[in-house]
Amino acid sequence: MRPTAAACSIQFAVMLGAACLSACSSAPTTRGEVKGASASSREMGQSDTNRVATLAMRANLESLYLLMDKLYRRNPGEWKKTGASREEVVKRVREAVEKRQTWDDLQGKHDIAAMSLALSPDFKADRVAAFIYATADMIVTAHGGKIEFFLIDGLDAQYLYNAARNIEIAVWMLSNRRNATGQPLLLSDEITATERNLSFEREFGKIVGRLDLLAEFITEKYRRAGISYVQNLLGGSFLQFLPVR
Repeated sequence: MRPTAAACSIQFAVMLGAACLSACSSAPTTRGEVKGASASSREMGQSDTNRVATLAMRANLESLYLLMDKLYRRNPGEWKKTGASREEVVKRVREAVEKRQTWDDLQGKHDIAAMSLALSPDFKADRVAAFIYATADMIVTAHGGKIEFFLIDGLDAQYLYNAARNIEIAVWMLSNRRNATGQPLLLSDEITATERNLSFEREFGKIVGRLDLLAEFITEKYRRAGISYVQNLLGGSFLQFLPVR
């Protein structure tokens, strides 16, 4: 007895689903696996957009902390200016960023004003700490002064876009500006005849990419809300089951 068309369709769907599951389970994990954030009751007060913004913010801050560590390794003289250990300075910067505190060496400045001071050739204090703090503060400011987002919070896509451009400008300054002795403000990427280290540029690029994607996502959110509203109006009368008896 030959199988019916419906049976063939069901069989094909089952085989396709099995193939998809097999493909997903066979993805290579030799260089690590995707890890999601731990579940929290706080998520109940977050929309999908809030959650994406929160995860992106956390990833951007962690990128900056990683860059701080890398910059200190290439510029050990900076943390030594503080009279404290490198670990202590890193901890202070993280606390200042997370708790929205000021950074004394930046003379009470925040946002782009703090970035400008930290990247001034005449800046004498620990430039690594000042630069990382100022950059993090600028990013948080672009997000409305918050690190975690809930249903009552809103984001401005243009501010996020501007923050991404500020990062690009800062990276250019680090590469091209010189201090009073003619040296780069901070040693970062290095390209020589025998070595090519662009790890700093890649990490900064991740931050720029997240900011740009979130800005586009926020813009798309409002546009899609309008489209969904129209679709619901149009589909209200057409996408309904019809009586059959």
